[in-house]
Amino acid sequence: MWLYEKKLQYPVRVSKCDPMMAKFLTEQYGGADGELAAALRYLNQRYTIPDKVIGVLNDIGTEEFAHLEMIATMIYKLTKDATPEQLREAGLGTDFVNHGGDLFFQNAAGVPWTASYIAAKGDPLANLYEDIAAEEKARATYQWLIDYTDDVDLQDSLKFLREREIVHAMRFKEAVEIVKADIGQKKVY
Repeated sequence: MWLYEKKLQYPVRVSKCDPMMAKFLTEQYGGADGELAAALRYLNQRYTIPDKVIGVLNDIGTEEFAHLEMIATMIYKLTKDATPEQLREAGLGTDFVNHGGDLFFQNAAGVPWTASYIAAKGDPLANLYEDIAAEEKARATYQWLIDYTDDVDLQDSLKFLREREIVHAMRFKEAVEIVKADIGQKKVY
């Protein structure tokens, strides 16, 4: 069961209207290595993971939804005062014509989110190594986003998210060692 607090996991501030940065952030909203794909991947994989590490997938999968909420808030704040011309120039004109202010799950290139982004092999080690790679790819994307903007307020929130990806990768690496130890003791999953 989840307990929802009506606040973001970390404050999201932006210092200016920047529809182009909002477009780039959609990569982490609906891209292959974004927060939605990660949340669904981990919460799906938990059904075939050993009981000793199921909590890792539950915890991180749930936290990824909090990150998704932060990204959506960033995108909203970066576009809320944008003119139709600014949205067109940023390549977001059709998005706003089709969806208004609502976000659509797609990557920065405009490719819609797909369930094929959810990697699930049914093998604990294969899944955990995929999860480590997913977290490292998200970390790299956050770093590129940080480097791309000069908005120090936005950078602050992005740095928080980048650091959480590092922590998640470390927790998945710890889970790999637990699963390997069980395999060494010939426990079959």
